Amino acid sequence: MNKLKVISLFDGISCGRVALERAGFEVDKYIAYEIDKPAMFISNKNYPDIIQKGSVSNADFSEYIGYDLLIGGSPCQGFSFAGNQLNFNDNRSKLFFDFVRALNIIKPKYFILENVKMKKEYQDIISEYLGVQPIEINSSLVSAQNRKRLYWTNIPDVTLPIDKKIYLKDIIHEYNDDINIEEYKISNECTKKILDIEYKIGKIKCSNSIKNEYYIHNKNVDIDKYEEKNSYLFGCLTPNRLNKRQMGQRFNKGEKFYTLTTQDRHGILINGYIRLLSPIECERLQTLPDNYTEGISDTQRYKSLGNGWTVDVITHILKNIK
Repeated sequence: MNKLKVISLFDGISCGRVALERAGFEVDKYIAYEIDKPAMFISNKNYPDIIQKGSVSNADFSEYIGYDLLIGGSPCQGFSFAGNQLNFNDNRSKLFFDFVRALNIIKPKYFILENVKMKKEYQDIISEYLGVQPIEINSSLVSAQNRKRLYWTNIPDVTLPIDKKIYLKDIIHEYNDDINIEEYKISNECTKKILDIEYKIGKIKCSNSIKNEYYIHNKNVDIDKYEEKNSYLFGCLTPNRLNKRQMGQRFNKGEKFYTLTTQDRHGILINGYIRLLSPIECERLQTLPDNYTEGISDTQRYKSLGNGWTVDVITHILKNIK
C-alpha cells in the first residue's frame, strides 16, 4: 500500500502528513478537519494539496467511506492528569465521539488515535469504543523530548521504537548552529531572581549568593561569566515568569526536555544565562523540519507545536502498514 486516502481529524499543523511522507507513503488525498487558522496556514504552506474542511461538528463523513487511514488526536484537556480531570463531560473531550463517529461511518482500513496518559477508567472507555488497547510511547525514544502519549491503532505489530539516543544538546543552537540567540535570552537580573527563588524554596543549593554561584544537580552554575561548553545544560520551566504553576523543580538535568505544552514557553539554563527555546528548537523536539511553522507569529508557533505530534513516533507506527 503506497498511495493512501487519508482523513485527519483535529489535524493541527498536519504532523500526520509529515509522518506519512517520512514513512514512504504517497498520499492520494489528505482531508483535514481543523478550525485553528494559524495551524491551517502552516499545513497549507507546507502541503498546498491538503483539503481543509473546518469543524468536525456535524461533518458528513459518508463521502469518505472506504478511505485507507483515519488519524486524529482529539483535544486532551478533559482527560489529562495535568488538567481538571473532567473526562467525558468536558466539551473538548466530547470531540472524541466525533472520531468514533467517523470511524464507524468511514470504516477505514487503519486508524490511529493519540491522547495523553489518563485515568485507567477513561482509557478503558476509549479502548472499548475503538476495540483495541493503546500502546504507550514516550517521544524520548525518538527525540530530545519527554512526551508520554497513548496510541490506539489497529495497525498490526506496533512495538516500542528503538531508542535513537537523541538528547537536548543535540538540538539546541549553542551546540549546533551559528545563529543569534540574543532575542531569546532572559536578563541577568531575572535569571538571578529565578535562581534565588529556587534556592529559598530548597530546590537548588547556593554556595555564595553574593558571587552568584549556585549548584544545580551537583553542577556549579555561575551566572556572572560564561562557562565552557558542556559544563552544564538544564531544561528550564517557564523562564519568562518568576513564579511557575508547576510544583516540581524548575530545572531538570538537561538530558531530555520537558513536554511541550500550549500554555508554557520553556527554556534552558546554559553558559551563565537562561533563555527561551526558539521555535526551531521546538520543531526539533517534535522532530519536524526546521522552519516548518515559519510564517505565523512566534506565539502561535509555540502554541501549534505544543498541540502537535512527535512526527517520528507516528512515522514508526505507520511503517507497520503493509
